Amino acid sequence: MTNNKQAAFARRSAIALAISMCFATAAMAQSSDGSIFGRATANAKISITSLENGSNRLIDANPDGTFRIAKVSPGKYKIVSDGVTQEIEVVIGTGTEVSLLSTSSVVVKGSRTRQTIDVSSVESNTVFTQAEIQSMPIPRSATAVAMLAPGTVQGDSGLANLPSFGGASIAENAYFINGMDVTNVRTLLSFASLPFDAIEQQQIKTGGYSAEYGRSLGGVIGLTSKRGSNTWKGGVGVIYSPSSFSAKPNNIRSKETPSLWYSYTRGNTSNSTEVNANLGGPIIKDKLFVWGMVTSTNNFSDSYGRTSSTASESGRPNGMVKLDFVPSGDHRFEVTAITNHSKSHSFTWQPRPYPEEYALTHFGDPLVSSNKSLANVFIGKYTGYLTDNLTVSLLTGATNAYTGLTKGASASRKYEPNSPCPYVTATDITGKVTYPGCYVLPAVSARDSVEENFDKRRSNRLDLEYTIGNHRITAGVDLQDWKSAIAGSRSNSAGKTYAYLVSKTGEVNLVKNAVVPGGEYVRTSLGYSTSGVYQVVNDAKYIEDKWQAMRNLVLYGGLRWESFVNKNAAGTPFIEKKNLLAPRLGFAWNVKGDATTKLYGNAGRYYIPVAANTNYRATQISYSETEFFTFTSKDPKNGVPSGLVPIGNKVKSGLPTYPNPGSIVDPNLKPMNQDEFILGIQQAVAKNLSAGLKYTNRRLNSGMDDYCSEGPIVKHLRANGYPNFKSENLPECVLLNPGSDLTLKLDVNGDGKLVQTTIPASVIGLPKYTRLYDGLEFSLDRPFDGVWSVGGSYVWSKSRGTGEGYVQSNLNQGDAGITQDFDYAALADGSDGFLPNDRRHQFKLYGHLKFSDTWTFGFNSSVTSGRPTSCIGFVPKTTYDFYDSNGKIDRGAGHYTSPSSYYCLNDQGVSVLNQRGSGPRTPWVKQLDLSANYNQKIGPGMLTVQFSLVNLFDSRTTTEWNEVRDFSRTESTRIAKNYQLPTAWQTPRYLRLSARYNF
Repeated sequence: MTNNKQAAFARRSAIALAISMCFATAAMAQSSDGSIFGRATANAKISITSLENGSNRLIDANPDGTFRIAKVSPGKYKIVSDGVTQEIEVVIGTGTEVSLLSTSSVVVKGSRTRQTIDVSSVESNTVFTQAEIQSMPIPRSATAVAMLAPGTVQGDSGLANLPSFGGASIAENAYFINGMDVTNVRTLLSFASLPFDAIEQQQIKTGGYSAEYGRSLGGVIGLTSKRGSNTWKGGVGVIYSPSSFSAKPNNIRSKETPSLWYSYTRGNTSNSTEVNANLGGPIIKDKLFVWGMVTSTNNFSDSYGRTSSTASESGRPNGMVKLDFVPSGDHRFEVTAITNHSKSHSFTWQPRPYPEEYALTHFGDPLVSSNKSLANVFIGKYTGYLTDNLTVSLLTGATNAYTGLTKGASASRKYEPNSPCPYVTATDITGKVTYPGCYVLPAVSARDSVEENFDKRRSNRLDLEYTIGNHRITAGVDLQDWKSAIAGSRSNSAGKTYAYLVSKTGEVNLVKNAVVPGGEYVRTSLGYSTSGVYQVVNDAKYIEDKWQAMRNLVLYGGLRWESFVNKNAAGTPFIEKKNLLAPRLGFAWNVKGDATTKLYGNAGRYYIPVAANTNYRATQISYSETEFFTFTSKDPKNGVPSGLVPIGNKVKSGLPTYPNPGSIVDPNLKPMNQDEFILGIQQAVAKNLSAGLKYTNRRLNSGMDDYCSEGPIVKHLRANGYPNFKSENLPECVLLNPGSDLTLKLDVNGDGKLVQTTIPASVIGLPKYTRLYDGLEFSLDRPFDGVWSVGGSYVWSKSRGTGEGYVQSNLNQGDAGITQDFDYAALADGSDGFLPNDRRHQFKLYGHLKFSDTWTFGFNSSVTSGRPTSCIGFVPKTTYDFYDSNGKIDRGAGHYTSPSSYYCLNDQGVSVLNQRGSGPRTPWVKQLDLSANYNQKIGPGMLTVQFSLVNLFDSRTTTEWNEVRDFSRTESTRIAKNYQLPTAWQTPRYLRLSARYNF
């Protein structure tokens, strides 16, 4: 059934396009490029020359004097027309305006400073150059650079501190390198990396993307790499972060047992050293260029626990190389290759004897494990300026990541179904466990495949831009094919396990008097999941028109068609959504005509794909069975029982075959999507300094998650025409849109025939998946002009709803799109509230000053209000779906053994429902980082020594705390005393030293 809101939005979009688009966005280049536009004398010849590689283009201005050059590589250029010369810097994803009008023959040499106001663009866009990045005391990562952008907040530490944009979860961003999407589609929580010192520019889009972009509800991070020029340049660098230069972490006493530590990290140490070298220049002057970098990073850490300790070391040379071939100014070929290898060793020492708790030394000989992983990226791109009006861009690329097989102590064991030594345990009436067989401990799960897990992407993209009159028509296709290989597992190396147990009452497996009271019986268990390769195909088509409706007004309309196909390991699609419409509208008004005031706005719909993680979590063959027996004897060598007589029925879970797609996914499923509305203004307040004010509204239209409650569905079907429906014919979990009716194909009559059945939303009991973000942003921007730069922002925002998004931060759950939030109606009770990324106030200020040719100083500061917290506990027995259809907790919300609901104990020890985010907020976080660069010319090059002091005042503010108030399921009225103790805080002060010599 068509979503009414989506249809209405599409109709409004079509009408707006038909009347020549009342709103617009700017001319935006593909992720790795910028553009140049402006005015010259009517029909004038315009020469554009790269100051780096000498490539030259000659174009004609239009009869009205306007001109535009699309898809220009970032860098410095000289523009000449009728005796007027401008030197400019083009940055990624941004239009650079140039005036070539002059009333005399005097040569005008413009500044190479990038523009503060891009009157051709509506998008919320922040760009940093390599010089700006290196000058500031920030961590060496693209994530840290992204955190400088307005409205970007840091996600929780348990999920790698990734950035959250505009209320979206940290798993809803897109990442690009040199124009290619390198987001990890398995979890959407990681991406292919570029050596930090190889980054030439980084762009952060926080909203308002054109139809050229999709697959993101949060932000877009685009990186361009360095490249060779007509001058041979190179350098070497060393970056050192020793533990001895860092403040010690915190220790926290447990409130449950004050003699013990709740968190003990003060003795932990870590050291990091990176060495890199780069070289680039012309292979053939003005034609063929190369740039390459090799980097080696070595990390070592020691961690000391209560009774044991661990250590790890990792490192291996990595690098990249980029080739640029420019046969003429009208054609450009690029090839980028990146390798990221890692070799790691981990050491685990045996438990220390009491009372040696938290001793800061290692005891005995360690258990050693090792792993080698491999990741590489290949990008090939062609840009052709076929005529003054037609530009074409072709991109093909691939990413490959292999996680490697762990060797040593932590290695999975080989599956041996005929092993003479299966895993056998015996538990006596006091609860003491012994191991009567010959199985070699510890118990380690078995891997049923000797192949490495891998993730592989193949990307192909075509973009065309054609100018006709005042219209710039852009169209393209974007094709992605992703494969994830997942190894299956067995419960242990022998497959089946045996457990001898004692029944105090004589009842076993719901059978009374199965054994004598206090008698022994045996339970056997067999469980497995299968290996497989899971495919995701994401295709998109788009078309857009950027119309210069008036000299100072750009109107824009675009339409993107998204298609998502997710397949099981047999290659059968289980989610297939074609041509999802994502319209975009907007405008950019150069109010005074001199680029000093810009008013802009846009509206758009955005979709995010279904992660490959969902493929195997939802469709992997996963089966287990448990049986209970009396026995007559035990084998004295391996402990295996004989003379087995079954007790009761076999307990099964899952299916030994691939589930029917219609049985696990609602055919009416709507992929997660949201609408975004932005209205903003930018104003030049001084030379090279601009201020901006922007309002952003984002509203989720539909969310997707999994649902695992069996009781309500079974009871509904039995009461509505299918009295004999068996609960085992219902999949363990199904994918749906929370708050909507659920349609599935089920064996309702027990005859093996699937019948399409609809279960009303009222029976399911879930609330509608909602997320609403409002943000008001004030920003300042002054790019570096050779002396100083400054940037900053204040953002007020509010984020609330029933779902955070593709992750669950309270529980550090990174299962993209299938979190536990909607597994049961009881878990969603109270879920409508303030979300974890709701940071109501954010202040940021950063910049750098070139004090002299010798000294440059940088700073980065932020003040951020705390995040909402919740009171989390166990689901009480009074909830809607605590029990399953058989009156047991096996498939009901009551089977969750960890606290994961918004029910928690009050001061009287009674479980009550609280709203998400209604607890006290964590404290405000304040931080100041400083850096000093010492520059000294030595020989043909420049030596730069940098001192970066992060967290100058060594603030230790709590950023997350324990939100669990219930102590345990069994002690149902006991309050956890460690509730609200810190679990994460600001990184203590540390000093990073670096030295670079560039020539």
